[in-house]
Amino acid sequence: MMSTPLLPITVFVFTLALLGWGYFRSRKFGKLGLLSWLQFVALMSPWLVYFGLFVSGIFINFTTLLFLLLGSTIAYVAISNKLRKVATEERSTIEQKLKQDLEKMINDQSKSADGSSPVNSPIAVAMSQGKTQLKLFKAVPAEDMKLMQGMFGIETYYVTETIPYQEGAIFKGNLRGEPDVVHERLTKTLHERLGDKYNLFLVEGQDRKPVVIVLPSRVSNIDNNTVPQKILIAVLIIANAYTAVNLGALVSGIPVVQQPQEYLAGLPFALGVVAILGIRELAMRMMAKKYQVTMSLPFLLPSSQLGSFGAFSRISSPLPNRIALFDIAIAPAMASGLLSLLMLLVGLRLSAIGMGSIDIPTQIFQASVLAGTLAKLFLGDALRSSFIAIHPLVVLGWLGSVITALNLMPAGQLDGGRIVQSIYGRRTASWTTVLTLIFLVIATVINPLALYWGGIILILLRDLERPMLNELSELDEDREALGIVALFWMLITLLPLTSGVAARLGIGGVSGGLLP
Repeated sequence: MMSTPLLPITVFVFTLALLGWGYFRSRKFGKLGLLSWLQFVALMSPWLVYFGLFVSGIFINFTTLLFLLLGSTIAYVAISNKLRKVATEERSTIEQKLKQDLEKMINDQSKSADGSSPVNSPIAVAMSQGKTQLKLFKAVPAEDMKLMQGMFGIETYYVTETIPYQEGAIFKGNLRGEPDVVHERLTKTLHERLGDKYNLFLVEGQDRKPVVIVLPSRVSNIDNNTVPQKILIAVLIIANAYTAVNLGALVSGIPVVQQPQEYLAGLPFALGVVAILGIRELAMRMMAKKYQVTMSLPFLLPSSQLGSFGAFSRISSPLPNRIALFDIAIAPAMASGLLSLLMLLVGLRLSAIGMGSIDIPTQIFQASVLAGTLAKLFLGDALRSSFIAIHPLVVLGWLGSVITALNLMPAGQLDGGRIVQSIYGRRTASWTTVLTLIFLVIATVINPLALYWGGIILILLRDLERPMLNELSELDEDREALGIVALFWMLITLLPLTSGVAARLGIGGVSGGLLP
């Protein structure tokens, strides 16, 4: 009788315990807490079902797992929408209750002969009842609020309603000019009155009307470089070094398990991967410095198939506008994309003149429209053979192109997600994130790598960037065109050649997968 593996049992029991603990903690937060717990359940349910059946001796096929993941994603999105709706309703209720309490206090105080407020007066009772609610908002000091309200006017932004929000305030009203001009004038006035104490955000409200939000500067900034995160970053660097060197050794044809003494033969290839990742980070941080934006340290994502998935860095300080978001997103994509393309072209040229040292099946070039087309231009009829010798730079350039293209997928805080958000806005970026995750689930049928990348997006990178200081001003046409070109480049890098097109081009035989 075959014993049940310990790992699936451990994962299953740990997940059940985690779900139970989360449920009991969420109950005290009411409906919002339970909806948040359901989000976690939706995220974990496919793996809970999978390992639960596995422990029971039932093995589900890969297609069933894909449908479970798809259903989990749809449920997660639906619960998220419901959570936002309930949060908005509860916030509106609290705001209305606060407004009524304040009006009652003013009326009661006006009826008092001496203006005093005894302990048992309606004012004291109302303040006592609203104490918890006021703690939720931590309203700004009265003198600060007065200065804020005085900076608005008919020529800039006409305020119709002021609502406490976190440690600041929301000002609803009507925009009276171009977003960039109004935001600049309001920000300048705010700084003249209160210095650098507050940041002013001009964003789109839930009713799609312009809204001004003022928050303390310390609330607007987030520290993403805590000690545990620095430890995690160090571990990820070591893991990436291992996967990159290991892949380099495999490309060199060295079985590392049997010949560990030859392990460092993969070091040159690993240095090539480091160069691609390094130029990405350098370009992004130079652009962030240009706009005076603070970013967290990079979190590298190891991959045994590609050496590395790249790295992601969270933006810690408020972005000034959409232009800054676009430039910070497009800079690493252009830098690593151009470097990888150069490596690929040089490698194909060296392969064409007989300097190839790695024998690979020609069918591999069917895995990418970009790589297959360029290979046909350089290698010609040599691709009709079953195998072809290529230079290591071809592999390195191709992998670099895939790393760049994966990060250009229009989802969350990836380069592509930031580009879509900067061009089309937050609502469109939310939909493209969902569609990208669904596409990756489907693409897993072709290549399991899509499942790993989809999981990373779902767990780490699904959230969009926080509101920008000026989120209403749109991009210029040149940046929009460049963003569309970048997204098109992503598609032709990741999409495979069809069998018919590959046959007409004379590239191998049966079509390949989504990724190399």
